[in-house]
Amino acid sequence: MLAVDVLSHRHHHVIELREALAWSAVWIAAGVAFGLVVWFWRGSEPAVAYYSGYLLEKALSVDNVFVFALLFGYFRVPAKYQHKVLFWGVVGALGFRLLFIFAGAELLDRLAWAGLALGAFLIWTGWRLAVRGKPDVDPDRNLAVRLFRRLAPTDPRYHDGRFTVRVDSRRKATLLVVALVAIEATDVVFAIDSVAAILAITTNTFLVWTATAFAVLGLRSLYFCLAGLLRHFRYLRYGLAVLLAFAGVKLILAETPVGKLPVWFTLAVVVLTLAVSIGWSVLAARPRRSRTGRR
Repeated sequence: MLAVDVLSHRHHHVIELREALAWSAVWIAAGVAFGLVVWFWRGSEPAVAYYSGYLLEKALSVDNVFVFALLFGYFRVPAKYQHKVLFWGVVGALGFRLLFIFAGAELLDRLAWAGLALGAFLIWTGWRLAVRGKPDVDPDRNLAVRLFRRLAPTDPRYHDGRFTVRVDSRRKATLLVVALVAIEATDVVFAIDSVAAILAITTNTFLVWTATAFAVLGLRSLYFCLAGLLRHFRYLRYGLAVLLAFAGVKLILAETPVGKLPVWFTLAVVVLTLAVSIGWSVLAARPRRSRTGRR
């Protein structure tokens, strides 16, 4: 899938909305189709767990899109180079999540208190998202970016979308690499949150990894679809905060006599929460558009 993606976008160009929508449809169709494979291969319960995790990861990836937009604006990345940065950003995101998935599943399996700690972390993360809103993504304060600039010679230009360039007989990293480092460093935080949340649904590493991978693979197309529309979904972050807190409560309850909540209930909560937060955002934006039109 990554090979198909990179071959389809091997030339630098601006991703228009129509192209982004078409590729988003391809990635979503692939994710849904794989869920059907799981259904016929493993049964209904694993399939529902997969779909629950996929929807949750897809929803949480909206936060990534917002941060990508802020970072691209900060570094003034030309639109025709953004898809290249996002491709390698997706590769890095898959790698980080793979590590966190196996580490998290191992912790939950070996340590009795890991579920309680992870649950408390998710509840705190949900509260922080609801209260603080927009994340702090100042690259000048990012440790990874500062360390990279200190260790590697950089050139403050883009040089036709290349990652490195030879200047005065010296190889230097372009500003495109610095933007990529900022995106990868920021995504580590999102990876920890999202992996912890999906592990609350199931600790089956195969289901967790595939649901995460299909959600992340469509992240680049999702960015070009939503980057200009995020301001219309201003209440979506409250829905995401609720889902993170719900995942935390679910993990904690699994360590009590209540036990694990049914997978179908988790899927229903995810779908209902997303529907309410998106619908609330759309309804709240309608009066503002009407007033603007009358003016």
